[in-house]
Amino acid sequence: MNVDLRALIFDMDGVIADTLELHHRAWKQLAHEEGITFTAEQYRQMQGLARRQSLDIFLNGYALSEEQAQAWMARKNNYFLHLLNSFTPADCKPGAQALVNEARKAGLRIGLGSSSQNAHRVLELLELTPAFEVIADGNTVHKNKPAPDIFLWVAGQLGVQPSQAVVFEDSEAGLQAALAGGFWTVGVGDEHGGGAHWVVKSLTEVTLDELRKRLAG
Repeated sequence: MNVDLRALIFDMDGVIADTLELHHRAWKQLAHEEGITFTAEQYRQMQGLARRQSLDIFLNGYALSEEQAQAWMARKNNYFLHLLNSFTPADCKPGAQALVNEARKAGLRIGLGSSSQNAHRVLELLELTPAFEVIADGNTVHKNKPAPDIFLWVAGQLGVQPSQAVVFEDSEAGLQAALAGGFWTVGVGDEHGGGAHWVVKSLTEVTLDELRKRLAG
């Protein structure tokens, strides 16, 4: 795959922000209050998905009215936002800020494509909002991951083609979205799923020089 590198596009939860445990705790609180079994495998399946898709996995066939579903999602989000109050720039994932800064200095465009409706708030708490030229969240496109729409939208707003951008993702759904959109991908962490062009434990392993070598290989 020939990549004329002009932009980097990042997922947020688990790639830029260390928020996955906060989401897990919020879902666990809701499960405890409602007497619902909630497993680690269910939470793994939620990674990268939008709020309603995550609720469907959480319910595992348990029937709710639409009014109840909206109320449960609101409760879970309130639990998450309460936990998020303690967030600081120290909760940025290792290597993320350094890579973003290096890319900006090199003249690359920087975008964020997250399924989270709280993306702007999280970036604000990390003091990273100015680093991203384009920010897409769970409200931006109609079809969220694993559909490619969010990454295609970010690329379009950045003025680049998929063949000119690299997507950094930690979830199977996110990687499916990026690959479906024609992007070169970096899978971050242990739970990213298969198919990434390059897999790293964390962004501390990624430099622009190394990335360009991989793209040329």
